[in-house]
Amino acid sequence: MELDQFEAEAVAFLDRHATVKTDRRTAWGEGSDRVGLFEEKTREQELAELATAQAWRRQVFDAGFGWISGPAVYGGRGLSAEHERRWQAVQARYRVPSGTVFAIGLGMVAPTIVAHGTESAKQRYLRGLYRGDVVGCQLFSEPGAGSDLASLQTKAERDGDVWVINGQKVWTSGAQFSDIGEILCRTDPAVPKHKGITGFLVDMRAPGVEVRPLRQMTGGATFNEVFFTDVEVPDDHRLGDVNAGWGVALTTLMSERAAIGGGAASGASFGVGQLIELARHLGRQGDPLLRQQLADLWINIHVARITNLRAMEKLQAGQIPGPELSTAKLALTNNLQLISQFLSSALGARLIADSGEWGTYAWAELVLGVPGFRVAGGTDEVLRNIIGERVLGLPKEPRAVPS
Repeated sequence: MELDQFEAEAVAFLDRHATVKTDRRTAWGEGSDRVGLFEEKTREQELAELATAQAWRRQVFDAGFGWISGPAVYGGRGLSAEHERRWQAVQARYRVPSGTVFAIGLGMVAPTIVAHGTESAKQRYLRGLYRGDVVGCQLFSEPGAGSDLASLQTKAERDGDVWVINGQKVWTSGAQFSDIGEILCRTDPAVPKHKGITGFLVDMRAPGVEVRPLRQMTGGATFNEVFFTDVEVPDDHRLGDVNAGWGVALTTLMSERAAIGGGAASGASFGVGQLIELARHLGRQGDPLLRQQLADLWINIHVARITNLRAMEKLQAGQIPGPELSTAKLALTNNLQLISQFLSSALGARLIADSGEWGTYAWAELVLGVPGFRVAGGTDEVLRNIIGERVLGLPKEPRAVPS
């Protein structure tokens, strides 16, 4: 289909089912002043948002816009990456329900199924993931294996055509409403740790799966710890070969870092303009130190955005990005740290003491959320090692010698 014809079809669909965005700028002091990196919701709010998101996703998919560049055999439309980009550009002009609940399933789990899943898993899950019928989560980190993921201890033992899983995962976003999870398990403890891991797809409603919310210092509980007790997984839900799970993990992690680092938060979901408004409200718009901080922040956000666009262009063209994805997520956390430093400098005690003044103490929620981003998707320290060793070609970091 020609791009112009495709765009006309997309516009016609969105005109019927959505409304065009309008500039709804508000003056300082109007509306909610809440600013946070994580949307802290009640269970009822989560379920309501999920239902709205699923209804919209199904409508989009059934109209032919749910998986535009995906293979037709799995429910995709079989068009080009350029058609996908055109849809995203057109949809951005309309006000539609948030698709955040699908971010992990579509940004991490689905690409891994495409690359490593069995034919039956592809047929069973891909269409559902892209239509919104199936919500996915990622089950990698453990209490003793976060940054050192290869040290994971959750076990999967084979029993005929079934694998039995026992163990614990932690920091699992969206586990409370997910249908399936991508899990890494130790399947051979006798070989070097990177070589004894296997990936699986696990039913999050299966007997033996227990999800417990984790309360964060931001006040919400969007993450979870998940316990597995004799959970059975069919062998056709295995991802890749037995003990070849490290390659599966790398596929997912690259997709995760692209999704996190390349998202709106690479420049934060709010703009530098809001910080300038804050400086004006405080009467400090002429402060040379704050002006320099804002200039540094604007430059870093702009550079991160261009770098991320370069990586996304390569991915959508079927190429493998070079150092762009290695730096994307680290650039995000660096920019968030710069924002925190600016807020601390500008607000002082207003950041930690709620005086009731609009647009001041509200920023504390964002600042408290920044450390979470420095851990999620690979810690800053691990990413610096990756860039140093694999991009710059520096010697590997010395390993601890067992005593």
